[in-house]
Amino acid sequence: MAAALEVKDLEVVYQGVIQALTSLSLTVQEGAIVTLLGANGAGKTTTLKAISGFLPLENGRVTRGSITIGGQDLLRLAPHQIVRRGIFQVREGRHVFSEMTVEENLVAATFAQRKPRSRKEAFDEVYNYFPILSQRRGQAAGYLSGGEQQMLAIGRALVADPEMILLDEPSLGLAPLIVKEIFEIIARINREKGVSMLLVEQNAVIALKYASYGYVIESGRTVLEGTTEKLSADQDIQKFYLGVDTHEAA
Repeated sequence: MAAALEVKDLEVVYQGVIQALTSLSLTVQEGAIVTLLGANGAGKTTTLKAISGFLPLENGRVTRGSITIGGQDLLRLAPHQIVRRGIFQVREGRHVFSEMTVEENLVAATFAQRKPRSRKEAFDEVYNYFPILSQRRGQAAGYLSGGEQQMLAIGRALVADPEMILLDEPSLGLAPLIVKEIFEIIARINREKGVSMLLVEQNAVIALKYASYGYVIESGRTVLEGTTEKLSADQDIQKFYLGVDTHEAA
């Protein structure tokens, strides 16, 4: 299976002095869901921002390493050019346009489309995955529930017809049943459309359930990687991320 995304020896510095990533490497294979685990401040969100080109917006920059998609270098590209290459980030906190309707939010995403297709076709696809959004299409996004806003954020990514979606904490602040529903749809999108996904998720249990491969990072560097089955069986992962007392389990 070919690599959709390759990050090699990535180093990121904020404000010229604060080192956020040090020699971080990861690979996302085509059509795979890969998860990135780590404690708060480990560098997970910084990794996504480096890939999507958002670092300069926060006075950050890549000082070493490479990021390639399909063998093409992304480091010299602006965020809108990276979207055109097929990578779309669903940011932490959803960031929908609260005063615009659901459908207006989807219209905004059409400007990121890589290939021309009708709005009806694009929106019908979103409503197929998220029927509740069809019912809310004329409602201001700011009045949606947290789960519905997360669905809308993912729906905007679908309108752009991406090859890869970067998901940053999609379960944040949501009830368990809504989280399960959203992840089932994420898995369905991955399965039916073949969209590769890089997932940053505080809920390690659900991340390891839906991803096939994972990386653990500490202090800005990759310290462990493997299939999610292997990571789920690792005692350190069980203790620090899954809340399992390995002594009791033994």
